[in-house]
Amino acid sequence: MSGPRASAAEPAEALWLAVLDGDEYAAIEVVRAALADGWQEEDLLLDVVAAVQARIGVEWAADRISVAQEHAATAINERVITALVHHPASTRPTARRGRVTVSCVDGEWHAFPARLVAETLRLRGWQVDYLGAQTPTPHLVAHQHHTNSDAVLLSGSIPTHLPRAHTAITACRSVGVPVVAGGRAFGVDGRYARALGADAWAPDARGAAAVLEAGLARPTGARQAIDDLPHLADQEYSMVAQSRGRLVKETLTELERRFPPMREYDEAQRERTAEDLAHVVDFLATALYVDDVAVFTDFLGWTADVLSARSVPPHSLVTGLDIIGDHLHDFPRALSIVRAGAAHLTGRTDPAVMDTVV
Repeated sequence: MSGPRASAAEPAEALWLAVLDGDEYAAIEVVRAALADGWQEEDLLLDVVAAVQARIGVEWAADRISVAQEHAATAINERVITALVHHPASTRPTARRGRVTVSCVDGEWHAFPARLVAETLRLRGWQVDYLGAQTPTPHLVAHQHHTNSDAVLLSGSIPTHLPRAHTAITACRSVGVPVVAGGRAFGVDGRYARALGADAWAPDARGAAAVLEAGLARPTGARQAIDDLPHLADQEYSMVAQSRGRLVKETLTELERRFPPMREYDEAQRERTAEDLAHVVDFLATALYVDDVAVFTDFLGWTADVLSARSVPPHSLVTGLDIIGDHLHDFPRALSIVRAGAAHLTGRTDPAVMDTVV
């Protein structure tokens, strides 16, 4: 008998308090007690453990927990999963539906969602090859030659990894293995999974299981990136991506001239500013790749919220965008995206942001 969904709040709160306190033993005891109360492993994984992991991210973004606390809590949650699925009371499926590969996109370190998918599929009777974080595409494809998986389930949380995801999707399909894409990187509605040629998209682990259970046809015929994204022919993505280092350096220099408070920054603050600018350029390049301004504006809005939560005025973002736009005057798509980003920020209610356009 599965524990009623309405009661998920109680074990989730208990698990949250345990991971926040850094108490691994208490955290494991929470899920073991829930098993004893009649909860099924899948429900615990997806309605309790996953909910706590999502809360960890929210609390970090709001600056209510530190990076160290976030890392420690995630590590404990990982061990909770292991303890849960290997507990003597856990159900070990006997039937095998087929064999699948679960992997993160090359460069993607956020492996927790992929782990949830892998364990959910195992519980449902699939043989799962879980490759973990940032699997290089050549190794992912080599694994398909070795196993001939029924499908690859590709996980991505950060949109800047979408170009690499596209490479992986194209490569896997070229050897006859269908790809199911999932994770926040592919959009809340899966729009980028479809744009990059994935055979299917799943919003979560249960959705991924449903896609596999419905069946996937083996792909035939090879495609190139330009077949899925013909706008790449203008080479704006390539030019912006290749000039990333120079663009960040020149913007940083000019930002110091236009934004006087930056002259008082210490070395650590300057390094963080350079990192922020690099992220801005990376998201700009990704927006060019998928030809969707929302990739850029969503990132800017999230960044502004994170900065504000840390009492860092986000108005320097607008100045930085103005400078980047000056350097991209020969690239109409890029310039349009940068201007849309600046308009998105100036349309927010933060007075510090509004002051920059007066």
